[in-house]
Parts: sequence; C-alpha cells; structure tokens
Amino acid sequence: MPSLAPSEPRGPERRPPAVDLGMLLVVLIWGANFSVVKAAFSQIPPLPFVALRFGLGSLCLAAILRWREAPLRLPREHWRRLVWLGLVGNTLYQTLFVCGLARTTAANSALLLATTPAVVALLGGLTGVERVTRRAGGGVALALGGITLVMAARGAALSRQTLAGDLLTLAGVVCWSAYVLGVRSLATRLSPLRVTALSLFTGTPGLLLVGLPGLANLEWGAVGGRAWLGLAYATLPSLVLSYLLYNRSVQRLGGVQATVYTCATPLVASLAAWAILGERPVPLQAAGAALIIAGVLLTRDRDTRTEHG
Repeated sequence: MPSLAPSEPRGPERRPPAVDLGMLLVVLIWGANFSVVKAAFSQIPPLPFVALRFGLGSLCLAAILRWREAPLRLPREHWRRLVWLGLVGNTLYQTLFVCGLARTTAANSALLLATTPAVVALLGGLTGVERVTRRAGGGVALALGGITLVMAARGAALSRQTLAGDLLTLAGVVCWSAYVLGVRSLATRLSPLRVTALSLFTGTPGLLLVGLPGLANLEWGAVGGRAWLGLAYATLPSLVLSYLLYNRSVQRLGGVQATVYTCATPLVASLAAWAILGERPVPLQAAGAALIIAGVLLTRDRDTRTEHG
C-alpha cells in the first residue's frame, strides 16, 4: 500500500494527476452533501445529526489510523495545535455550518462556503502561512465570479429571512479557513491521515456535548431510512473519505490551490438538480461554469503554486 508519510515541499514541477482527481471527487461528494444533509434534518435535528456524524466518523478514522500508522496518541510536540485544529475546524465550524444551513437555503449556504478560497488567501497572506502569486489570486477571482453567476441562476439571494443563517455560515467559513491554514502548517511534520484523524478526535467531544440534549430527546423510532442513509453518506464519503483527500491536497498544494477546487461545488449541485429534479441549467450557469473552470486551471499552472511560509 502507498505510504501516507508526510511529503516534503515540492519544486515547481507539475503535480501527479491523483491529487487533482482526489479533489474532483471531493467536489462531487460535497456538491450533493448540502441537499442530503438538509433532507435528513427533517427527522434528525442539526446538532444531534452532527454529533452522530462525527462520533461515527471518529471511530472509522481511529480504526484506519491504528491499521496504517499506530499508535493513536497525540504527538507531544504538536498536541496543542491539534487540539486547536479540532476545536476550530470541527467543533466550531460544524456547529456553525449545521445551524446556518438549518436557517438559510442550500443555495445560499453553498454560495457562502464557496468563498473559502478567497478567505484562505486573505488569512494566509496576513499570517504569512502562504504566499499567493498574482496568477493564483486571479484564478480565485475568476472562480468566485463564476460562482456568483451559477448561484444567481439558482436563486441564491440574501434576505432578512435568511440573514441569521447566512451570518452563521460566513462565520463558519472563517473557522474552516483557519483550519486549512493550520493543516498546511503541519505539512512536513505529520501525515494527512494523522492530522485528519487526530483533529477529528479533539473536535468531536465538543460536538457530542452540544448534541447530547437533542440525542436524549430524539424519537429514534420515528427516524426513517432516508435520514439514516443521509447520515451514512454524510459520515463515510463526505466526512471520512473527503477530509482525507482534502487534507492531503492542502498539504501537497497549499490552502489556496486546494480550496479553489471547491468553487465548483455549487456547479455540481446544479448539475445534480438537473439530473435528479429536472431543473434544466440556463446560459448564465454555463457562463459561470466556464469562469470556474478557467479559475481552477489558472491555479494549476506550475508557476502559480502557493509557497509554504
């Protein structure tokens, strides 16, 4: 089996296709996750849902980590940073995400979360964790413009009714961006598997705590098969697999180049709606798709890579 040992920073040579394919898979999985989770909320409230999701996900990653890279303990020299990553990137972000999604539309949530590359670039530049080239910044700008067109065609709109959910989601974006930069800073010290698993372990207790009252009052017999399938999807492909692939890409490429792929998530959601619900795309979405693809391709250029600070 291939080693998951942390890789050393690479030069400007072109990266292997597996990294791009991994992020494309993440985008496909996360593109469907908004609707899947939103549907499951009708039977499992948001906080109990995320507590179950991360409790089960932690058990899965514990088994994988023990199999691939035992032992499970926190590295003494990095435990503070891993605890911080778990609290910010999992406890805070997931709480804000599910509470925001419950109070706004799936379209608004996808649009706001897709601003993550810009926030990562801003925070990375301010903190010195990453140095973003002009071309990479241009790629992010193109992709964000494409997102705006796609989501405008889907009916995303900020309003007083969705304001609370939109603000919670935006706060979650800041937390996730900080998590991405924290993962990047550990690129040469710990493997993606270990960073993912240990930050999940440190973030899950807080999620279990906030979800405990809802779990105690949940009518388990009323939870149907669709909600359980939604929980399984949100846990296995959307959490365990996608987090591993995402964190591997962050460590290999840098925060900006990895997160810019997520700009395509609203596009995937639109295509899924076309296939499943018969919502035909309009020319405005096609124009947005072209901008998103152009932005991703621009950041892929070997001379536009972000550098670890």
